[in-house]
Amino acid sequence: MASNAGSSAITVLYPGSFGPFHLGHLDVIEQSVELFGNVVVGVMHNPSKPSGMFSLDERVEMIRISAAHLGPVEVVTFAGLAVNAARDASAAFIVKGLRTGGDFEVEQQMAHTNYAVSGVRTVYLPCKPALVSISSRFIREIAQYGGDVSALVPAPVAAQLSRVHPPRTAN
Repeated sequence: MASNAGSSAITVLYPGSFGPFHLGHLDVIEQSVELFGNVVVGVMHNPSKPSGMFSLDERVEMIRISAAHLGPVEVVTFAGLAVNAARDASAAFIVKGLRTGGDFEVEQQMAHTNYAVSGVRTVYLPCKPALVSISSRFIREIAQYGGDVSALVPAPVAAQLSRVHPPRTAN
């Protein structure tokens, strides 16, 4: 598939809490770069989710390093609503990744609400089948107990997680 990054690129916003950033998230960014060209990853605080293991600045840095090979990806923090972040980033669309039908139910309601209040449309990108079971919540839990999450997250994130929660050694 040809990349849109070199021609008339469109800027999209990929918002999330990314606590922590994982390979499913990276897949959505890769697809977004290929389809649209310019991606603004909006690292946001979601008050309905745990604040995560890492500060906003730490999450931004891990995402920047993990996505550095993709070129036109900007990683920034935003406070408030995703539609306001999309406007501030001059994004034509909000991009959301989908793993399951349950994700679709939640994201569709949010997309309709966002469109009603701002006119910004949401584009859904399904993640690769091999990545559908990855979730930040499971990664946090596995890491908390010293489990190996290196197959679920980019190397920079795995390194940070093992620093915060060192792997357990066999007795």
